[in-house]
Amino acid sequence: MKSAVETLNPTRVRLSIEVPFEELKDSLDAAYKKINQQVTVKGFRKGKIPARVIDQRFGRGAVLEEAVNDALPKFYTEAVNEAELNVLGQPEVDITDLKDGETLNFTAEVDIRPAIEIPDYSGIEVEVDAVEVSEEDIDTSVEQLRERFASTSPVERAAAEGDVLTLDLEAKVDGEVLEDGVAEGVSYTIGSGELLDGIDEAVTGLEAGGEATFASELKGGSAAGREAQVTVKVTQVAARELPALDDEFAQLASEFDTLEELRADSRKRLENMKQYDQATQAQERVLEKLLELVEVPVPEKLLEDEINTRKHNLEHHQLGQMGLDLEKYLEIQGKTAEEFDAETKEAAVKGIKTQFVLDELVNKEKLNVNQEELTEHLMRRAASSGMSPDQFAQAVVEGGQVPLLVGEVARGKALAVVVEAATVKDTNGEIVDLEDEDEDEAAEAAETTETAGDADADAEESAQA
Repeated sequence: MKSAVETLNPTRVRLSIEVPFEELKDSLDAAYKKINQQVTVKGFRKGKIPARVIDQRFGRGAVLEEAVNDALPKFYTEAVNEAELNVLGQPEVDITDLKDGETLNFTAEVDIRPAIEIPDYSGIEVEVDAVEVSEEDIDTSVEQLRERFASTSPVERAAAEGDVLTLDLEAKVDGEVLEDGVAEGVSYTIGSGELLDGIDEAVTGLEAGGEATFASELKGGSAAGREAQVTVKVTQVAARELPALDDEFAQLASEFDTLEELRADSRKRLENMKQYDQATQAQERVLEKLLELVEVPVPEKLLEDEINTRKHNLEHHQLGQMGLDLEKYLEIQGKTAEEFDAETKEAAVKGIKTQFVLDELVNKEKLNVNQEELTEHLMRRAASSGMSPDQFAQAVVEGGQVPLLVGEVARGKALAVVVEAATVKDTNGEIVDLEDEDEDEAAEAAETTETAGDADADAEESAQA
């Protein structure tokens, strides 16, 4: 077999492959054997039909077609390996010449990973928010804790902001009561925004026994997205009572003896949260700067597949769980279909570039992933998926996704290397030390823009299959 590579553009090549006919012998033998098992000829036992009889009865062309279909993947893979190409997706194959007994010539066009030159990234500088916790921040944190320990007691007065009401609801569309449009004994806090648009205005000022009717677009159920006439009846008004802010509250709501100790702990927790946010912000901004330094051509087919994957996941998974379609989602977001398409394409391009650049960095820096790092990453992914670590690990192994997880960890380590080399200052001009931050945070920052990983990896796997 002979092969030659022609570069069509930075992300696509054409392989020209010439195969001497003698190298098709194994595939021809397999073709005769396969046809032997599929046909019957009077006078011959099944599977014992001579090749010359098959040629006469069914045509040599049928045998050649079967043999070539069997041989093409093998010779294509040999040519790819010989040229040391990093291919993406399935090739477009064209048989240019097939001469029985002489030669088989074919071409294969396929996308490849572009060659990427990683420049010196040590000069990257980014600015992040300073870690500052104000007394107001602490007040808000303690107040949220106080809200969790609020009690309620029935009152005989008109309902007001913050009151907890017990409600009976009935929804009609086109004058008909919906089968799933009746609910009794629903608890609702005025101002929480947890039920229907317009309900706060309808119930504010009502006493127990009062009712009102208002129009609202239903968020879920059999008539989701349609406007309904909703009748609401208040069966009870209860006032929320917050505990006093004192040492007794601190003992009730925490392991601390005094309110001062509780506030000190709140300050520490808020500082830790802001430090985490600061580290994530640094990683995202360093990544953006890195991508600006590198020229990364994007394969058109890979980009098209990634855009379609993102749209499919949004429409059929995320929006489906919320009872929305794409049209309603765009309406809520205040976006046109054109704006949505442009944003999706931009995100897909950034995701693909991120993976290409970080993968190149993995190779350049010779980064490896050990079992402990992989296990820690698996645990984190399992927690975010809502599955137990054992369930998630089983799903990953059965789906052949272990290489994808290894890639995620490796790319996280690559980004961590760049962040460590960068200069990170906060808005006060102070140098931020991120050395102690977990590399998983870098992996997470990369994943927020990457998401091309699955499509790319799947393409590579299918191309090498």
